[in-house]
Amino acid sequence: MSIRHLDALFAPASVAVIGASTRPSSVGATVWRNLRDGGFQGALYPVHPTHTELDGVPAFACVADLPQAPDLAILCTPAATVVPLITELGARGTRAAIVLTAGLDAAQKQAMLDAARVHTLRILGPNCLGMLVPHLGLNASFAPTGALPGELAFVSQSGALVTAMLDWAGSRGIGFSHFVSLGERADVDFGDMLDFLGSDPKTRAILLYIESIEAPRKFMSAARAAARNKPVIVVKAGRSAAGQQAAASHTGALAGSDAVFDAAIARAGMLRVDTLQDLFLAAETLSRFRDSRAEQLIVLTNGGGAGVMAADAAATEDVPLAPITEALRARLDAVLPAHWSHANPVDIIGDAPATRYVEALQALGNDDASAVLFIHAPTAIVPSLAIAQALLPLASASPRRVLGCWLGDAAVAQARALFRGAGVPDFNTPEDAVRAFSLLRTYRRHQQELLQTPPARASAQAVDLPRIRAIVEAVLADGRELLTEPEAKELLAAAGLPVVATRVVPPDAAAARAAADALGYPVALKILSHAISHKSDVGGVRLNIGSAAELEQACATMLARVREQRPDAVVQGFTVQTMVRKKHAHELIIGASVDPVFGPVLLFGQGGVAVEVLADRALALPPLNTTLALAQIARTRVARLLRGYRDEPAADADAIAQVLVAVSQLLADVPELAELDINPLLANHEGAVALDARVRVSARRPAGAANFAIQPYPQELVERWDWQGQAVTLRPIRPEDEPQHRAFLERLDPEDIRLRVFYSRRHIEHSELARLTQIDYAREMAFIATRGGPDGAEETLGTVRAVVDPDNEAAEFGVIVRSDLKGSGLGHRLMRKMIDHLRARGTRRLVGTVLRENRGMLELAHALGFQETVNPSDPGDHDTRYVALDLQTPAGPPP
Repeated sequence: MSIRHLDALFAPASVAVIGASTRPSSVGATVWRNLRDGGFQGALYPVHPTHTELDGVPAFACVADLPQAPDLAILCTPAATVVPLITELGARGTRAAIVLTAGLDAAQKQAMLDAARVHTLRILGPNCLGMLVPHLGLNASFAPTGALPGELAFVSQSGALVTAMLDWAGSRGIGFSHFVSLGERADVDFGDMLDFLGSDPKTRAILLYIESIEAPRKFMSAARAAARNKPVIVVKAGRSAAGQQAAASHTGALAGSDAVFDAAIARAGMLRVDTLQDLFLAAETLSRFRDSRAEQLIVLTNGGGAGVMAADAAATEDVPLAPITEALRARLDAVLPAHWSHANPVDIIGDAPATRYVEALQALGNDDASAVLFIHAPTAIVPSLAIAQALLPLASASPRRVLGCWLGDAAVAQARALFRGAGVPDFNTPEDAVRAFSLLRTYRRHQQELLQTPPARASAQAVDLPRIRAIVEAVLADGRELLTEPEAKELLAAAGLPVVATRVVPPDAAAARAAADALGYPVALKILSHAISHKSDVGGVRLNIGSAAELEQACATMLARVREQRPDAVVQGFTVQTMVRKKHAHELIIGASVDPVFGPVLLFGQGGVAVEVLADRALALPPLNTTLALAQIARTRVARLLRGYRDEPAADADAIAQVLVAVSQLLADVPELAELDINPLLANHEGAVALDARVRVSARRPAGAANFAIQPYPQELVERWDWQGQAVTLRPIRPEDEPQHRAFLERLDPEDIRLRVFYSRRHIEHSELARLTQIDYAREMAFIATRGGPDGAEETLGTVRAVVDPDNEAAEFGVIVRSDLKGSGLGHRLMRKMIDHLRARGTRRLVGTVLRENRGMLELAHALGFQETVNPSDPGDHDTRYVALDLQTPAGPPP
């Protein structure tokens, strides 16, 4: 991931158009016209071998003739010229290029990248439409129209969609901070754009049109970072199941690539929508209303029909309407006519003056759990503008709680403009408003998942990893990939999962009868063959066998049926297992497979023989913890049944979640794991047990934590340290450390906080604590030193944190220890831990800004080999000092 020199791409001081032309309808002519007419204030250099000037601007025959190296070059020339031009531009000092040229073959693209890399020249394209930065008047594209300035960034993989979107947005007055066509993404890709736009102050929300992802871990890391700062909304082509390949497991068949993409979007804290209209609907709502915590709606309207439309839309979108409590009814009775609706939607009657609107909205109170959808149809009683002016102080109050919907056109235009000008979300129809609120609820759930970074090993179950490895190695050594059912169950048991008691016997009735006598009737009988994956498809499963005679008959019938259906299959024997009977039990499926893009993925849903027909499933990317596992379960239809109904008790959701977490751990621990099905997993209020399992392994090692799209908790960085006769743990911070991190910060002296963060305060918000403890280890690291406190609970003694730039060039650090432990050497040890970690990951420099009066920190920096200088970003700042350590020089002596 890199944002190096993207400033030259998106904010150049000078632009050269290579292939600029006056030939009508040519790319070079269109790009030159767009640049010239767009209002760009920087220097423009047309380059053409025969022109001496274009539109009164001096032209240059070649790159060598340019008076200076342009910040940005736009190439509109044939494919064969691209590599020589990039080589020449890089040598002259150009730092960014847009390659509009199509038709480069693989060898030419690689040669282009090789030529650019030598000079760290960034390339947008090839085969792209270009890009626009409207607030700079920069139209570096051959789009047929420009873009209005605004606060939305749009990045598209499709050039055709860019032109259509520009036309569509322009007609609706929608403006953009950046409008980018990525083309073939040889260099600058979605990850780079998310990194750049995520910290761009002119961008309020990021909109993406995606067809494919080639670098999933980079994409996920960049998306998670950007989504913490601002809404990221995605339209992705390809929701259909066309092109999905059959798999050996139910999980592989169900986990289509598009469903996996949905899971990735959710985990990254982004929002996926289906249409371009929803893209802007979501952007408007999230950028103005995302701090709302409301989960239900109260509809306030002056027309019954509009209220019914909103209620119907809420039912369709599964948005709950808040109940009208007795207390709320009494408040509304006091300010509304006797014949108001007395229900939600709250119909305040069409003759309502402005004061009735205000009093009704005030009566609805400040319940954060409910948002108010205000719907107004124009009447002759009072102008809509007067109502908007009266309501605006309440509607624009922070935190936002009101969504507006002014029905009509000219009669409500001023009212609508007033709401929108004040930042109140406003929609043209009740359906749009409810749809937007539904998207907001989905987005909020995704944001909660964003804040979870579980370890690769989060299971509370004991894991016999040597036994698991022995099973996998034996199967692969036997030339097989599919485990037999007994092998699969043995593997699950070694992973700490509950499995039903099972015996393996030869293919004869006497052996099966002996096993059944030992287990006790009733039993289940299943065929055992390396060649048969789905046993029930060939009559290889018989349940509820209650006697020896019935068992003998079942053995004979099953062998005959299997020989008829699969004469090629060698039958190794039978498995006989206890017939589990659980009251109020549900048949579920838990599985794992490996997506070709995002790697290992987990599946949960309703199980049984009709699992693929029901297709009730939810996918998630590992690693999982209990919180994420419960969220995955909640996304299925069967979750409603699991919560209990009538006289059916609720199933043990924690037990089901622990199975998901254990499978997530298996994916991390066993790189050979390719597919896994537990179907059915029988679950009720007493727990869960696996009745059947199917596992496929592969010598290609497609799983393992190294192939996770989301980097798990780095358990390998945990170490123990004997400090002053006490056992201290040095480890990366975890999301669940928030309570003890709060306690640690609250024990610091105000002066220590001021020296560390340059200001003092008495309270730290949950949102900021979450940012400090729920980190992306691919971009940031925070080590804490902990020990057991007087009550036995773990307590934090100190912390060091470093944030790495996307190029891994520099990391900025901060370190602080508990005020009563200053001078104990703890800060020195934490800094050594961070220095060793960053040096190992290839970071070049560790830097920090320190108050000049913080002599303790400056002395520590000197002792560790840091060089002290004036602040390079503000040489006139005499209050702070800048310290820097070259991490790629040989390490100094140990402390």
